[in-house]
Amino acid sequence: MQKIEDRVFVLLVVAATIAFAWVLKPFYGTILWGVVIAILFNPLYLRLRRAMGKRHNLAAAMIVLLVIAIVIVPLLVISASLGQQATGLYGRVSSGEIDFALYLQRILDALPAWARDILDHFGLTDLTAAKAKLSTTLEQASQMIATRTLSIGLSAFDFILGVGVMLYLLFFLLRDGTALLARIKQDVPLRTEQKTLLLNRMALVLRATVKGGIAVAVLQGILGGLAFWFLGIPAPLLWTVVMAFLSLLPAIGAGLVWAPVAIYLLATGSIWQGIFLIAYGVVVIGLVDNLLRPFLVGKSTKLPDYVVLISTLGGIEIMGLNGFVVGPLVAAIFMVSWEIFRKSGPGAPA
Repeated sequence: MQKIEDRVFVLLVVAATIAFAWVLKPFYGTILWGVVIAILFNPLYLRLRRAMGKRHNLAAAMIVLLVIAIVIVPLLVISASLGQQATGLYGRVSSGEIDFALYLQRILDALPAWARDILDHFGLTDLTAAKAKLSTTLEQASQMIATRTLSIGLSAFDFILGVGVMLYLLFFLLRDGTALLARIKQDVPLRTEQKTLLLNRMALVLRATVKGGIAVAVLQGILGGLAFWFLGIPAPLLWTVVMAFLSLLPAIGAGLVWAPVAIYLLATGSIWQGIFLIAYGVVVIGLVDNLLRPFLVGKSTKLPDYVVLISTLGGIEIMGLNGFVVGPLVAAIFMVSWEIFRKSGPGAPA
């Protein structure tokens, strides 16, 4: 009889957990970023709390205000400017002032004879359908960015609600984080050393992924945007944001933007501009990825570069922008779980 009651209770716990997760589903992203920001700012909160004589509420409130000032407000300003440039770019594409199909044709016409012969050999010279698809795709992309940005006012309530919930959660995670972490350590049915290793590695990966990944992405985006502005490329702020977003992906990031632009510049006769952009992209933008990313992300997370890349791509594919954090975090949990298993599982040395 006792076994039946235990099983029923376990089923109740599982059902309640699933139901609670389902209720929280609309706020997964909000909760995730509230936890991430709390982990990032927790060291500053602890120092501030000590300086204020352990006034927990005031210290947490000041951190929330700081997050609003240095995170929320700048994002709103950038989003507004991005919307203006995306709208302008979409207008130029729709009017035909910017014709991506024509640009592609110019690149093909500028190819040397041997390159065209190779394309002829593989049947790739008839690119009418490809040009049309490229033009349509890029036009739709710019339209989507413009429309999404301009519709922020229509979904202002959802946006304000999400930010409000995140900041509200952030306050309590900062104030009660130590007690909450102790409760989690107590309730998780693992050995003490296993729980410590797992939780420490998760916190380490979150800090390194967000701090290092975002720092590298922002720096690469700014450097690329400055080059585009210098060369007179339309909508430099838009491309800055695109490069920053793509730079979240190790190794291949910003090159997906500046490399095609450099090829186009070379193919259309802007030789020095194309050479400058290639040299700048490889030496300056690439140097940031090659030097800073391993130092800020790879060494801290103890994850190989290829694992970071694959897990980031997979996470973004499944969960969108949130996957940038979730992907490497899942990879870290996977690797530390196997590390624990090797040390304490069957066949481990006594």
